[in-house]
Amino acid sequence: MPLEIVTVPCLSDNYAYLLHDPATGTTALVDAPAAAPIEAALSARGWRLDMILITHHHGDHIDAVETLRAAHGARVAGAAADAHRLPPLDLALAEGDSVQVGAELGRVIDVSGHTLGHIAYYFADSAAVFTADSLMALGCGRLFEGDAATMWASLSRLAALPRETWVFSGHEYTAANARFALTIEPDNPALQARAADVDASRAEGLPTVPSQLADELATNPFLRAGLPEVKSALGMEQASDVEVFAEIRARKDRF
Repeated sequence: MPLEIVTVPCLSDNYAYLLHDPATGTTALVDAPAAAPIEAALSARGWRLDMILITHHHGDHIDAVETLRAAHGARVAGAAADAHRLPPLDLALAEGDSVQVGAELGRVIDVSGHTLGHIAYYFADSAAVFTADSLMALGCGRLFEGDAATMWASLSRLAALPRETWVFSGHEYTAANARFALTIEPDNPALQARAADVDASRAEGLPTVPSQLADELATNPFLRAGLPEVKSALGMEQASDVEVFAEIRARKDRF
């Protein structure tokens, strides 16, 4: 039985996620930007919080960890490589490790690039991956700590997941990402259609996250940097995939 996943809007544009196993009553949280909306979502459903899964060290993803741990006695998991700048960890994780939420196992994926030590959580039975600020809807995170080669390798690991996987990223940045993506591939019909859908959703105040990996592969310029048509559009036909990715990321930083 797949996990029940609840999106919790936090702060101005962050998302946290509750993962609930109906069979056991176990509930985990991916990232903790702010306590109040998370507590409200738990209370509305009568759920207890058993575990907090941290993706990376930035304050808008961990600021409420200690408040929630104190209130619920939740165990805290995060990257061993990032432990020196995370709240104290009960479970220190690395690439290939697993976390258990109720009856379902999630695989830890190293997605360093935005930060070093950034991890994602992939739950195959629920067809869900929690990517925070690595792969985003129509975008990817800025390279604050890693370089282009590191981020390209991370995105390539995520791109290899099953196409039906739902990508639960950390922010509502999709409308701006769509506007930028159209500067890279203005003639991509799938991107044109998706950008229109995003605008319509945001006009109604609806979230654009999660997105399906198949749609990201068809429209997200950061995942498409290795494709001949994207290299041609940039006049970089002979460049490596990493060089093209770096150029796209640099253009987005100036956008």
